[in-house]
Amino acid sequence: MLCGALPVSAQVQPGLGGMRTFPDAAQRGTLTLNTASEATLNGRTIRLAPGMRLLSPQNTLVMMHTVLGQSYKVNYVIENSTGMLITAWILTQGEAEQPRKGSDTVERNYRTEYDAIRK
Repeated sequence: MLCGALPVSAQVQPGLGGMRTFPDAAQRGTLTLNTASEATLNGRTIRLAPGMRLLSPQNTLVMMHTVLGQSYKVNYVIENSTGMLITAWILTQGEAEQPRKGSDTVERNYRTEYDAIRK
């Protein structure tokens, strides 16, 4: 009886408790999907690579046509050879609060006493 319960408890979906890990090359931005082949990333138009993957906070694939025109805070990877967007992860609130390159909340890589007072 105990053997039947173990696999079920091991199948916890990502995003429900733990943080996902992202590639070192991933940057932070705001993504709006305009069409199946074009998006706006941080206010600039960008082409989507063939096979571009958009992943939900639960790490499941999101069908592009279901989110056209909506904006999301994402971590993303640009394909080096083409400059096209290849992968984007829609962030949870906790993930969005973590600093990352490209984040509009990180202005510099050091803190001062003034920063603590400002919050």
